[in-house]
Amino acid sequence: MKELIEYIAKALVDHPDEVEVTEVEGEKVTVYELRVGDGDLGKVIGKHGRTARSLRTLLNAAAAKMGKRAVLEILEP
Repeated sequence: MKELIEYIAKALVDHPDEVEVTEVEGEKVTVYELRVGDGDLGKVIGKHGRTARSLRTLLNAAAAKMGKRAVLEILEP
């Protein structure tokens, strides 16, 4: 799923080479930390947070199909 998040984020931003996704595997939850370059944070969050909400919904749906739970954290550069 890390690759899926990375692929989508790179399509949204102006500086795709600065997109970084870190996967932190926990006992019950997998946390994905998404970092983008300066000036691209707004593009990943989207207007009124809609893009970020859509990314999280997609991630949750993909994780649920695999019987897991996932969380997406969008961090400042």
